[in-house]
Amino acid sequence: MLQASLRVALGRLVRRGGLRVQLPDGAGWSFGDGQGPSAAFALRSPRALRRLLLNPSLAFGELYMEGEVQPVGCNIAEVLEVLVLNQHAGGDHPAEALLGPWRWARRRLDQLNPAGRARRNVAHHYDLNGRLYALFLDRDRQYSCAFFPTGQETLEEAQALKKRHIAAKLRLDRPGLEVLDIGCGWGGMALHLARDWGARVTGITLSEEQLAEARRRAAEAGLSDRVRFELMDYRAWTRPVDRIVSVGMFEHVGVGNYATFFRTLRFALKPDGVALVHAIGRAKGAGTTNPWLAKYIFPGGYSPALSEVVPAIEHAGLWITDLEILRMHYAMTIREWRRRFAANRDAIGALYDERFCRMFEFYLAGCEMTFRHGDHMNWQVQLARSPHALPLTRDWMAEAERAAPREAVPAGG
Repeated sequence: MLQASLRVALGRLVRRGGLRVQLPDGAGWSFGDGQGPSAAFALRSPRALRRLLLNPSLAFGELYMEGEVQPVGCNIAEVLEVLVLNQHAGGDHPAEALLGPWRWARRRLDQLNPAGRARRNVAHHYDLNGRLYALFLDRDRQYSCAFFPTGQETLEEAQALKKRHIAAKLRLDRPGLEVLDIGCGWGGMALHLARDWGARVTGITLSEEQLAEARRRAAEAGLSDRVRFELMDYRAWTRPVDRIVSVGMFEHVGVGNYATFFRTLRFALKPDGVALVHAIGRAKGAGTTNPWLAKYIFPGGYSPALSEVVPAIEHAGLWITDLEILRMHYAMTIREWRRRFAANRDAIGALYDERFCRMFEFYLAGCEMTFRHGDHMNWQVQLARSPHALPLTRDWMAEAERAAPREAVPAGG
């Protein structure tokens, strides 16, 4: 009965490509039309079958972490490619259809992120051993979507181009402008704005590991007089500044706090101020965070549809002066992170253990495939308090980007 039910469920899910499932007793099932990517995995115990039947979105990642799901003749990325492709092509699993309304009903509770909880959520992922991130990110530790204008750039080049692309949108047209960097990470963006654009920057983060590294980097670069970093929640900021930038932080705000976030931006901007927010979004309307991702990687995290974001911007009294959608750029970014993680897996395993390595492999592969075959993308929204704060057309942004210092783009990776 258990096997028959799971076979029906997987048959409803996988209709495109090919998926071979090897059962604990040695029997096997095949699904799909053979047109497209194919993969295979083995289930090691009857318990694994039960868990995949009852709660597949949570259980599949856990089973991979535990070694109860083993790819056969492929890797976990290839398995997830088949599953994600089918999920977003209309395939469904009966348990997911039942669990979906319950997850939707509690999503605001899951994303309730007061200051204390927000700090704990950040620590869960960003206060890991700093060497981990050095082993799979670029040299500047940019942990967000890179920018690939041609698709042929190295990761180092694409991350430098991302920083320059964002900086150009801030209209840093004179030296000494004061910039607030909300969710500053390891400080790369703040240092770039100070060194290459002449800004004075304050970066704020909730990660103690990131704070220490960012301060160290500022001192090493001789920029401590122009860049400072603080352990601070964005809601605690009160002083007006010329510019605000936030890259890869909005996903941690929580849907119930969008109004607060954009009101904070409005009151933190001078009357002629400009802000740029770069975040992950979804192209097909509001949804919920994958339960495995929420439990193991980003507790309290959510990537919103623009239809959830724009009303909060409007109610805060801000002007949307430019909006750009980056398609496929994050899939290309994560593909490179995944390649580097695999190349350094032994070193990462020495920092943590096999279960952690498998968790991170699953995370990177699942995210890449969601951006490649699903409905996720990145958006950059430029905001101003006044409709007169910026030139009448957007041509100035391209001109500023072309005129940016060349040393901002390293040659080679």
